[in-house]
Amino acid sequence: MKHLTKKACFRAGVILLFFFLFIQCTSIFAKFTQDETSPVEVQPSFSNVTGSALPVTQFPEIWAYVVAERESALTSSLPLTDIGYFGAEIDSYGSLTDVPRRQRLSSFSGRVHLVVACNSRSLTHFVLMSGSSERRTLIADLLAATGNFNGLQIDFENVPARDGEAFLSFLRDLRSGLPQGKMLTIALPARTRKLENDVYDYEKIKPYVDRILVMAYDEHWSGSSPGSVASLDWCRRVADYSLRAVGPEKLIMGIPFYGRAWGDYSPSRALIYTTTEGIIKDSNVEEIKYENGIPTFTYSKNVSIRVYYEDERSLSTRMQMYKSMNVRSIGFWRLGQETSNVWSTLKLE
Repeated sequence: MKHLTKKACFRAGVILLFFFLFIQCTSIFAKFTQDETSPVEVQPSFSNVTGSALPVTQFPEIWAYVVAERESALTSSLPLTDIGYFGAEIDSYGSLTDVPRRQRLSSFSGRVHLVVACNSRSLTHFVLMSGSSERRTLIADLLAATGNFNGLQIDFENVPARDGEAFLSFLRDLRSGLPQGKMLTIALPARTRKLENDVYDYEKIKPYVDRILVMAYDEHWSGSSPGSVASLDWCRRVADYSLRAVGPEKLIMGIPFYGRAWGDYSPSRALIYTTTEGIIKDSNVEEIKYENGIPTFTYSKNVSIRVYYEDERSLSTRMQMYKSMNVRSIGFWRLGQETSNVWSTLKLE
């Protein structure tokens, strides 16, 4: 009887073992055939899918730029204290041109600042030169034009390296010429540390202006390798240095609304004949036409594009970081480029 019981137990164990192996094999087979028999759910990978409301950040001063002829980007519902109205330019003789009409922003109840830009290195040199007629003309025009505005902002982004002292004396003359109550502000490139012989030395410029807007963007630009226009780590280092050099009372941290795209191939270039022959061969060009006696052809090439941009989440994260660092004022370049969702994350104190 004991012998029969052992046999029965052995058989039962074998049956259970085969049953277990059958179940495992069925499961493995189902995994291997899932792609062919069952749809696979793909989760969205967009960075702005947060699943929860973003925090609201408060600042006592919020600036933004408006470009002439695009005034419709400014609406009364936006939480803004100051507008930089962009912008007046300088002609070859030092005269101020293209001054926007203040009346076009008459519905805005905050302060409006006239922004004057000069991106020519040689013209900047001449209008800064002490004693030059161009400098005298420009200063007179600037003081006259500012009469309709609450303030004036200087945006000279190509000051020659040897014109640092002339730049400072130019700002000093503007400061002394502006009527009491008019603000003088300046937009300066981002710095993470003090540079030797820097024409944009924050500490030297600070005594002559009411605010310094640090353009904390274009960390990566059109001619650089792909990357964020303003990565958070870089912005943190810019803000840390700016707070030490300028102080929270006069500092405005500039924030970009825009992004950039980079391609791994750019077809725009001059071609020598051997290069053109190589393109014809490598791209299997089959048809060459003549237009007015000049040979021409078309070909296609795949290009990989890398895009970095700003959404409400990245903007909110940057604003929260600045707030935690004791930054009191921020300024956006520029209205009309943003996602409208960003305004739900921002409030005036």
